[in-house]
Amino acid sequence: MKPYWAILSARFRMLLQYRAAAVAGLATQVFWGLIRMMIFGAFYASTTAAQPMSYAQVVTYIWLGQALLRMILWGYDVDVRNMIRSGTLAYEMLRPVPLYWFWYARSMASLMAPTLLRAVPMLILAGLFFGLGPPASWGALGAFAVSIGASLLLSAAISTLLTITLLWTISGDGIRSLISAAVWLFSGIMVPLPLFPEWAQTVLRVLPFRGIFDTPLQLYTGLIPAGQIIGPLLHQLAWAAALVALGRFVLSRGTRRLVVQGG
Repeated sequence: MKPYWAILSARFRMLLQYRAAAVAGLATQVFWGLIRMMIFGAFYASTTAAQPMSYAQVVTYIWLGQALLRMILWGYDVDVRNMIRSGTLAYEMLRPVPLYWFWYARSMASLMAPTLLRAVPMLILAGLFFGLGPPASWGALGAFAVSIGASLLLSAAISTLLTITLLWTISGDGIRSLISAAVWLFSGIMVPLPLFPEWAQTVLRVLPFRGIFDTPLQLYTGLIPAGQIIGPLLHQLAWAAALVALGRFVLSRGTRRLVVQGG
């Protein structure tokens, strides 16, 4: 574990240096959070039908999503893409650690550092001024924390798999756009999943994307009771394990057929 911890720690510390980008991102996320509040506020003001979430729960859901926005996968590892294009990927393959876990540790750091820089001030601002509510209970807070850890594992697995596809696509922009669109729509970051129609809920419960955002956010707000965490947590971990296995298989196939030109 020491090599992977060293990789994660080194990249984490490097990414923490981008404080100006974090401040700019924080301002952008506050702006869009306020826009989303107004949209859902107008929706709740215009209907008398019973909704699966109260407006206060939606507001909390929105601000938690904005705080954790960098947990969403934004695509492949740009450094690895440049290595593939230049041929220096050959040096990566000579490292005395499995290549998959090396890239997986990089993905985890790339998700954790920007999230940490933005989430803390975002939660403070939202709690003081924008209506972010407290967790439904202490148990809900604990379940939320555990689920966030599983979300990180799942998101890193998807991001690493996208990075591996660069061995075939080189550019990767097409598949990144497709997967990113699916994540935005089906993870709950755009529209809270409980507000989707009932006929869509069965599919949404099966897809892995809800495990990135919706599961921890529902645990925090109490929409999923803390005592029922086992099922949602197993859903997150099972998808993370499946995507890790798929990523390792695809990488092994790719490296066996890899041809590096130049030198």
